[in-house]
Amino acid sequence: MTWKQVFTSSVGKKLTMGLTGIFLILFLIIHAGLNACIWAGDGGEMFTKGAHFMGGNWVPRLLEVGLFAGLILHIVQGLMLEVSNRSKRSQGYAVSYGNKGSKWYSRSMGLLGTLILLFLILHLYHFWLPNRSHQGFLLGEEINLFEKMKLEFSQLWVVIVYVLGCGSLGYHLAHGFQSAFRTLGVHNNRYNKMLTSLGLGFSILIPLAFAMMPVSFYLGWVS
Repeated sequence: MTWKQVFTSSVGKKLTMGLTGIFLILFLIIHAGLNACIWAGDGGEMFTKGAHFMGGNWVPRLLEVGLFAGLILHIVQGLMLEVSNRSKRSQGYAVSYGNKGSKWYSRSMGLLGTLILLFLILHLYHFWLPNRSHQGFLLGEEINLFEKMKLEFSQLWVVIVYVLGCGSLGYHLAHGFQSAFRTLGVHNNRYNKMLTSLGLGFSILIPLAFAMMPVSFYLGWVS
């Protein structure tokens, strides 16, 4: 398979989606672990140290470039696959099997991905952009992200949008987790049950952890 086919062929697009999907799954684990430090009960000290390490060193900043590249590639390839799939079934099926054929969220990956993208834009606007703008091109002084979270999550509409975004992420992962490994060939009777269980647990625990963060700030569970 040539490089051009990786980005243009149906198989290549699915392979790219699988690889970038696994990369983003690893990022979610790290991101959730760092953000969970808000519950340390130390006024944000542990979280601030972790945030400083991620934002104040060159290695994480370079990895950040790779993260954005993978994220953009995942979104573009996902949209291209969605357009291609819709064009192939433009006339629809003679019989609709609904959830008997597949779960609704596996048929709605394009919609869920779009909702997550909108949520991500808001998230970057609230936290990443202010911090990087304050730092400038070089590694400079950072804003207090813990206090920034307290400020943003004091607004009910922001909390609601974040919780809905996390819900969309959960349904997206419910299909995407297994799909990513299946695309890479990890698909047989020996691993199916394990991947199904891991995928279900991951699609519940990670989005739930993210959703509880704004809820905890809004309800005063974190101070």
